[in-house]
Amino acid sequence: MNRTTLSLIAGTVALAAITGFASLSEPDASGTDTAEAAAVLPVERSGLLCPAPSASDLAETTYTSFTPVTKGAGSDGSAQLQAAPRESTDTPDADGSDADKADTDKADTDKADTDKADDDKKTAAKPVLAPKAPGTPVTGETSGADGPALVGTAEGGFAPGWTVQQTTQVTAGNGRGLLGVTCTAPDTEFWFPGVSTAADRTDYVHLTNPDDSAAVADIELYGKDGAVATTVGEGLTIPAHSTEPILLSTLTGEKQDDLTVHVNVRSGRVGAAVQALDDKLGGDWLAASTDPAGTLVVPGIPKDATAVRLVVFAPGDTDADLKVQLAAPTGLITPAGQETLHVKGGMTTAVDLGDVTRGEAGSLVLTPTDGSAPVVAAVRVVRGKGDKQESAFIPATAQVGARASVAGNGAKDTTLSLTAPTGTAKVKVTASAGTGGGTAASQTYTIKQGTTQDVRLPVPAGLKGTYALTVENLTAGTPVYASRTLTATDGGIPGFTVQTLPDDRGTVAVPEADEDLRVLQK
Repeated sequence: MNRTTLSLIAGTVALAAITGFASLSEPDASGTDTAEAAAVLPVERSGLLCPAPSASDLAETTYTSFTPVTKGAGSDGSAQLQAAPRESTDTPDADGSDADKADTDKADTDKADTDKADDDKKTAAKPVLAPKAPGTPVTGETSGADGPALVGTAEGGFAPGWTVQQTTQVTAGNGRGLLGVTCTAPDTEFWFPGVSTAADRTDYVHLTNPDDSAAVADIELYGKDGAVATTVGEGLTIPAHSTEPILLSTLTGEKQDDLTVHVNVRSGRVGAAVQALDDKLGGDWLAASTDPAGTLVVPGIPKDATAVRLVVFAPGDTDADLKVQLAAPTGLITPAGQETLHVKGGMTTAVDLGDVTRGEAGSLVLTPTDGSAPVVAAVRVVRGKGDKQESAFIPATAQVGARASVAGNGAKDTTLSLTAPTGTAKVKVTASAGTGGGTAASQTYTIKQGTTQDVRLPVPAGLKGTYALTVENLTAGTPVYASRTLTATDGGIPGFTVQTLPDDRGTVAVPEADEDLRVLQK
C-alpha cells in the first residue's frame, strides 16, 4: 500500500477564518441600506484543524480532502494540510508548563527538542494532501502512533465548503474500532456532553493552535451535581502551531460518567475534539455540540443500535424542561417512559433510551416546554452484543442550511440519514467522483415532515476509491439535518463512526461592486 509520509513541520502556517473575507467586504452600517445590493459570493479562504489520530501502534489512518464545485469560485487556488508538532501528553499546569517539567534535568530535554525543531525546519514543507480540482477528493494515509495533528488552509476555488475527513482503524487494545472525525475550523468556545473520567474510560481533549502566537484556554467539567473541581484546568497554554492532548482524568480526582466539558479560549483560537477510549466498548471521537439552544436535533442514530444514552447540559443557572421525541420513518414518536427531561441549570443529566430506534432510521428531537433554557446535547450509541460491542458519539448539530459535504465514503460502508423535523423538504444529494476515478451522480429525495430517512445513495459510475457526498436543501425555510455513518466490521465487532453535516458556510453575502464603491466614498 502506498502511503503519504507525514513529517512534522515546524514552519509557520497562516490561516484566516471564513468570516475574515466577509468582514473585509461588509458595508458601513451607518450608510444607506444595501441589503438589496448584496450578492452571495464564494468565500476566498478557510482553515481546518485535524487532531492527532491515535496513540496506538496498530492505528491505520486515512485523510480525505474535498471541496465541492461552487458556482463563481473557479478552479484556481490551493488546499494544504501540514503537520503541527505534538506537545507533551502530560497535563499542562495553569501557568502553561507541563506537570512533569519541574525536573532539574529539563535542559537536556529542551536541547533535544530544539535540535529536532531545527531538523524539522530543514525539511521541505510539503503538504500532506495535494488537491486535484474542486469536485474530486484526494486521500493520504499514515500508520502507527506518530500521526500528527494537521493544520490546514484553503484559498481561491478550494476554499468554499472545504472539508477533511480523518478516519482511523485500530484493530486491538484500548479504544479499538473505527474512529472518525470531521476536521474543524478554529474557534473560541466548545461544548462536549458525554465525556467521562471513570476508570474504564480514557478521554482526551485535543487542543490545536493554528496561529503565530500562543493560545490560552480554560477547561471546565460539569457533572450531575454541577461544576467539578479541577486541579489544573485554568489558563492552559497551547503554543503556536502545536497541539496538546489533555487527559481529562488528570484534571480531577473525581471518577464520573456523563460529564460535560466546556472549553473556553481566553486568548487566540483553537480547534478542539474529544477522543473517548473505552476498555470494552472501543473508542471514537466526540465532536462539539452545536451552540446552546432551546431546540436541538441529534440526527442519524443507527437503526441497529442496541443502546442509546442521551447526555444533556444546561449552561447557566436556569433549569431546562425538554420534550424528547424520535423522528422515525413514519413521523415523530415519544420514547416510552421518556416523554420529558428535566435538566437543572449548571448540571449534566443523562438518560438511557435503550434500543430506541428498534430497527428503523431515527433522529432525536429535543424541544423546549414553556420557554426552556438553552442546552447542549450528544448521544452515545452502542452496536453489537456481549464482548463484540462498539460505541460512537453523535452530537446535536446545526442544520444543513444551503449545503454540506462529507468525505471518505465507500461504495458499501456508508449510510446517509436525513431528517426534517418541522416541514417536508426536498434534498439533493450528489456523490462526487472517486479518489481513483469515476463520474459524479446526483439524486433528489423528499423528506416528509417529522421523519428520518436512511436514503439509498447515488454511487458514482465507475467508482474507484472513496467519494464525497454533498447535501443541498432545496426547500428554503425548512430545516434539514443530516449525518453519515461509516461501518467496518473486524473480527465480528461492528466498528462504526458517525459524522454530522452542518452548513459548510461556503458563501457569504457581500455588496456588489458599485455599492461597495459608494460605501467607500462616504
